Amino acid sequence: MYFNRELSWLKFNERVLNEALNTHLSVMERLQYNAIFSSNLDEFFMVRVASIKEQMKAGYQVEDDSGYTPERLFEEIHQEVTQMIDLQHRLTDDLLDALKDEGIKLVRQEAFDEALLEQMAAYFKKELSPVLTPMAVDISRPFPVVKNKDLYIACKLLVSNEHKLALVQVPSSLDRLVSFKTEDHYEYVLLEDIIMTFLGQLFNGNEVIDSSVMRLTRNGDLDFIGDNADDLLMVIEEAVKKRQDGEPIRLELSDTCDQWIVDQLKEIYNLPNSQLYSIPGIMDLTLWFDFKGNLGDHRRVSKYKPRKMPYMHKKDIFRTLSDEDVFIHHPYESFDYVVDFVKQASKDPNVLAIKQTLYRIDGVSSIVKALGKAAAAGKQVTVLVELMARFDEENNIEWAKKLESKGVHVVYGVYGYKTHSKITLVVRKEGKSIKRYVHLGTGNYNSKTAKRYTDMSYLTSNEDFGEDASQFFNMIFGFTNAIETEELSVAPFGLREKIYELIDNEIKQVHHGHEGSIIAKMNSLVDKEVIDKLYEASCAGVKIHLIVRGICTLVPGVKGQSENIIVKSIIGEFLEHSRIYCFQNGHHPQVYLSSADLMTRNLDYRIELMFPVLDKHVSNRIQQTLKLYLGDNIESWYLDEHGDYYQSEMRDKWVCAQEILKSIDYDDDKSFVRALQGKF
Repeated sequence: MYFNRELSWLKFNERVLNEALNTHLSVMERLQYNAIFSSNLDEFFMVRVASIKEQMKAGYQVEDDSGYTPERLFEEIHQEVTQMIDLQHRLTDDLLDALKDEGIKLVRQEAFDEALLEQMAAYFKKELSPVLTPMAVDISRPFPVVKNKDLYIACKLLVSNEHKLALVQVPSSLDRLVSFKTEDHYEYVLLEDIIMTFLGQLFNGNEVIDSSVMRLTRNGDLDFIGDNADDLLMVIEEAVKKRQDGEPIRLELSDTCDQWIVDQLKEIYNLPNSQLYSIPGIMDLTLWFDFKGNLGDHRRVSKYKPRKMPYMHKKDIFRTLSDEDVFIHHPYESFDYVVDFVKQASKDPNVLAIKQTLYRIDGVSSIVKALGKAAAAGKQVTVLVELMARFDEENNIEWAKKLESKGVHVVYGVYGYKTHSKITLVVRKEGKSIKRYVHLGTGNYNSKTAKRYTDMSYLTSNEDFGEDASQFFNMIFGFTNAIETEELSVAPFGLREKIYELIDNEIKQVHHGHEGSIIAKMNSLVDKEVIDKLYEASCAGVKIHLIVRGICTLVPGVKGQSENIIVKSIIGEFLEHSRIYCFQNGHHPQVYLSSADLMTRNLDYRIELMFPVLDKHVSNRIQQTLKLYLGDNIESWYLDEHGDYYQSEMRDKWVCAQEILKSIDYDDDKSFVRALQGKF
């Protein structure tokens, strides 16, 4: 009845890797997908595989809902990942050949000629050698701490007729791809290849028998929970520092690595073969994130420029919101409008208070700076900074301290829950009354990711939303562990029940002879109880279309269980991140946006928000956008009952949702619907 969560995630990452096969993209864009695949895999091992390893250590033998024990799942992951790595490196070889046609040649050790070696020797002596530190291992020099995900050269030395192990760290402060000018073109060499070429100069008097690039991935989950912690900020700071010392989960070695080196490292880290991964090419392909090269602008990764919203410039934001709700679809429409909302609030003398939740913040956050200025101007500014945003802890700690230094009242999350909701409340004095303005979103207050993720923002001055927002902030800033609201559904205090209620209503519609229909778009679908409720709806005759980008443990298309459920995934230029839940409700569709995926962690262990789209024109626009997503046949993958994904080969008309949304021209939400209907 359920697919395995981890194996489903691997299927998602395989779909990401398949984008590297897309010949309609530039070579650099295809290499970017290669890098995304590697980055995703790193986090998967640091969190999910580490969790399975913890279960194995604890002797946990119970099968999960998909029938896997931790041991069996661990072995299955090793097999699947090994096959994907082989595919990734075959793709990489093809892409490197294609790069040559662009005038970029990556030269590996076996192909170094005299002219290149001469330039490399000068670079090694002048710039590289002073940074390197050879680390021998013997009785007086214990094995050094190997940092998480950093590259090292593992060396087999002959010292006094005895084999000895030594390490050299590849410095992350230097460019990984070093360029050398030869005749009329550039040649690039990997930093680790330069080091291995001149290793003898680091170990004078000893013979270097062999060497290999190695990379260790450690358990990245923070282990710090303690009821007696007086200062959560300090506790998390310490836990983040210890992440580099986490238990080894994966050891990557070059496939040409000397067996003696392999055996030494296996013994040092006490690793079985199921935690070793042999890499048949370049180690750590996230290097393509930072590579610029000598490409012309037309050959680089394309950067889409969001369209302007004409009606947002006619009045100031508060006058606009007093007249109508505003909907923004990122990245097609600029995130700057959300930033401007906070900026205007920080400068407006009539604004009395600003309250906001922050989950993932970009490194140069204009929003955070505006909040600091608002506090300095005497406004009451209260912000919840979620310190437990995984792998963003250090960044959020830094911003929290800066906010506090500016006079902002900062709360470090709600104890026992992770605050994942995206909401801003602005309280403004207008005449003799107080008016509240609210921003709600499906994505983070992060200008950087807003250019690459598809998300939706909703701005309103609706009184019920304003009152609910006040109640919400009273809950998270105070000691309240319950909340009553008119429009907002809040996890874990009722969002799950609201989802059930909406699904049950579609079942009731079918029983009354009406059509029952659900269209839901999310990142992941994992929660067993929600899946069972969707199965119930399917059996009752409700037509269900699910657009699930990543993990999906629901099994579609099974007679007597899910024959009315279709699941698809869209993988394109932008990462599909918005969460949209649409229920037909007879002839009166109900559209909801949310920060929450349908995962147990979101519904039970996080502070999340789901809210209805009350404006009719905005609701119609979102419904049409969902229909466009359902009609996409270019970047879509369909899930079958066996857990495999396939792309449709039947195309009467080519429909690419992201490309259409990039090209559409409109003046307002009504004209958007007309323009979209004209294209699709």
